[in-house]
Amino acid sequence: MWILRFSEAVLLLGQVFLHLLQGKVYHRKILEHMVTAGPASVSPVLMVNGFAGMIFTIQTARELAQYGGLNALGGAFALAFCRELAPILTASIIAGQVGSAFAAEIGAMRISEQIDALYMLKTDPIDYLVVPRVVACCFMVPVLTIIGLVTGIAGGVLVATQFYQLAPEVFLESVRNFLNTSDLFIVLLKSFIFGTLVAVMGCAWGLTTIGGVRDVGESATAAVVNSWVSIFVMDFFISLLLFDKPVF
Repeated sequence: MWILRFSEAVLLLGQVFLHLLQGKVYHRKILEHMVTAGPASVSPVLMVNGFAGMIFTIQTARELAQYGGLNALGGAFALAFCRELAPILTASIIAGQVGSAFAAEIGAMRISEQIDALYMLKTDPIDYLVVPRVVACCFMVPVLTIIGLVTGIAGGVLVATQFYQLAPEVFLESVRNFLNTSDLFIVLLKSFIFGTLVAVMGCAWGLTTIGGVRDVGESATAAVVNSWVSIFVMDFFISLLLFDKPVF
């Protein structure tokens, strides 16, 4: 059953790209879902990334202080948090808040035969339900990731200043030295891909819902779990392709 639903998700992704190339877009629906995926998700993104930045700084600073390398704290922070943690944490939050909502909404429409009604009205559910959600997540997840990244750095600076007496200028200069412009583009690329995965998984699991109300909840849960798994698997391959190659 899982393989069939995952195959449906892959096919749905292809359909979304095809419909976008054909210019079948409901712009008003995109704006509605951008509000759901963006402003409505800012608070958890800020909190999680802010505290994650502080926690990571505490753990890293304790180890670097033993070797007298506290001045490199910002660099270690940049390599790990900026490259990996910020995009993954933000996408995971969106998967839990937005992806589950997509699956529940579309799943409820499926079991109540509203999607069949769309066909009767000669409206393609892919155009009306799926494409706007995917486009909205593709736009908003990178924006939220940048916001989360800035918040995480601010949290790191706060901890480094208050607990380790490290000047903010030293921390930020270390971040700048280790973090290249290309890294920021990679972060945006990851966020774009993660946003696509979250929206497609949520929509696919919603469209393949069968049964009753209980099955809608199960679809929403399964959509979140599969989004998380897909995010980590995709992040592994992106890191393998774009960063240092392993030595054999």
